[in-house]
Amino acid sequence: MSIILVFLAALGAIAAWWLSQQRLMAKPWLEVGAIDDLQDTGASSLPAATIGLGVFLAVIGSLFALLISAYFMRMHAADWRLLPAPMLLWLNTGVLILSSAALQWAQVAARRGQIDNVIIGILAAGVCALAFLVGQLLVWQQLNAAGYFLATNPANAFFYLLTGLHGLHLLGGLVALALTADKVRRGFELGQVLLSVRLCAIYWHFLLLLWLVLFCLLTPWVDDFVAICRQLVT
Repeated sequence: MSIILVFLAALGAIAAWWLSQQRLMAKPWLEVGAIDDLQDTGASSLPAATIGLGVFLAVIGSLFALLISAYFMRMHAADWRLLPAPMLLWLNTGVLILSSAALQWAQVAARRGQIDNVIIGILAAGVCALAFLVGQLLVWQQLNAAGYFLATNPANAFFYLLTGLHGLHLLGGLVALALTADKVRRGFELGQVLLSVRLCAIYWHFLLLLWLVLFCLLTPWVDDFVAICRQLVT
């Protein structure tokens, strides 16, 4: 429960800061001066797409914060049996890191106007993301072959739920990445391409950070980590 409260407090602080930048209490009809003098209203200069992505990421973060909180509460039950972490999860994590790094490289290339490098970065990020999704499916297959089915244990259900939701969000990101690649192919203006690449990079970095949290949570040594934290608190 404390995790949810901390996250919601942080989310509320971010929302309050953003609203304070919008000058919601301003009364432009009472301003005196020429039109050119009133152009700098102090409102946020962020594109609407960037603000929309921020709201979307806040919703995703809230969803996973609730699920992680439920995970911590449920893991103390007597029937909880944590799954073994296949070595393939480590490889998948490295592939996702490469995907995020490729998009960051594409973003830097877009700032410099290097369209060819932008295309290479987008393709590399997409290929690595697809490899990550295929790797996650292989992890599921390995666990099922070892007898760790969805309904066998609550820990199994949480593993499949958390990894599945993360994979679905990454799959949706691939759609946005494909649309960005199409903009580059059709020769859109550099400003539009840069915005699209930047939004994809932000989304990818968020999913990478989220996966690192889930990876630490779902591996067997999480029980030892929780025990250490309890000893430090008490």
